[in-house]
Amino acid sequence: MKLNHITLENFRNYESQNIAFDPGVNLIVGNNAQGKTNLLEAISYLGSGKSFRAQKSGELVRFGADFASFEGNLFSQEREQSLRWVVFSGSRPRQLFQNGVKKKTAAEISGVFQTVLFCPEDLMVLKTGAAARRRLGDNALCQLRPNYEAALAEYGRILEQKNRILKDRFENPALLQILPEYNTRLCQVGALLISYRARFYEGLGKAAAKYHQMFSGGAEDFHLEYKTVSSVKDPFAPIPELTQYLQEHLESHYNAELESAQCLTGPHKDDFDVTLSGLSLKTYGSQGQVRTSAISLKLAQRELMASQTGELPVLLLDDVLSELDPGRQDFILNQILDGQVFITCCEPGRFTKLGKTIEIRCGEVQ
Repeated sequence: MKLNHITLENFRNYESQNIAFDPGVNLIVGNNAQGKTNLLEAISYLGSGKSFRAQKSGELVRFGADFASFEGNLFSQEREQSLRWVVFSGSRPRQLFQNGVKKKTAAEISGVFQTVLFCPEDLMVLKTGAAARRRLGDNALCQLRPNYEAALAEYGRILEQKNRILKDRFENPALLQILPEYNTRLCQVGALLISYRARFYEGLGKAAAKYHQMFSGGAEDFHLEYKTVSSVKDPFAPIPELTQYLQEHLESHYNAELESAQCLTGPHKDDFDVTLSGLSLKTYGSQGQVRTSAISLKLAQRELMASQTGELPVLLLDDVLSELDPGRQDFILNQILDGQVFITCCEPGRFTKLGKTIEIRCGEVQ
């Protein structure tokens, strides 16, 4: 999987640029606020239809412009392909084209162009709140499994509607009559999410343990444990059984949810925990151990996605190397010799020998 070049028009601070890339390592250099991360954002958005920074697609449009267009020419699934997005500053729906043919949703291009993003915030993901760790898994699963992305979106809609019922029932008690319908559907979709996540985290944990063992020289035993609703005895159980587990748990929380006016339990509270030689990393891990474990997880995510698709996803390292000591820098660089990689940094230093250097200044390639 390779991105040959990208054409940007009115994207963020890029007015009009056509940038060619190396099939190996691409070093994106420049001072702060010149557009390095903007470029990685466009690359990431191409295959996922999601920004890792913006909530609304209109934020991607250059100030003063009505729309932004970005198109990538890539080699994927053993052939040359193109992906083009057009997003608008107003309420007009965005447009997606694959090989010149208009598509309705991003799900239709699932697997065509996959990326793994690693940014400085990810280095401490194992110390932050559960939401950041859920995003890590969700972002990978949405690229791997279109059905998961659809289920995740549906779960979010049902959850929002249920919470609205719980809040509005004080003024309209009759709303409680339809609450069981929402609970049933929430459990059905939630069971599907748990099933996907259990299998994903099992594979992620095994791959990450391998990388962590290499880095620590076998001194630490890395273990990842997926944590979901406490009533779920076996997250690998069939969907109907998982649904029953969730229904039982919701019923036990019925009065508490009425009092709090919000849904208190479900896979929207999921998390995972990492232990090193039996000790919780979140509680006892040093900064170095946390960073090394985060690196292992990202490399494992890349390996896992490659095993599912047969192609290495494109790796995006956004100013991560500058946050690491030379030993951890070398560990990452030794693991990314294969596949295409994009690295942003302010001071390239010893990294310039890795591959092609692209200097960005005020949204233009120098």
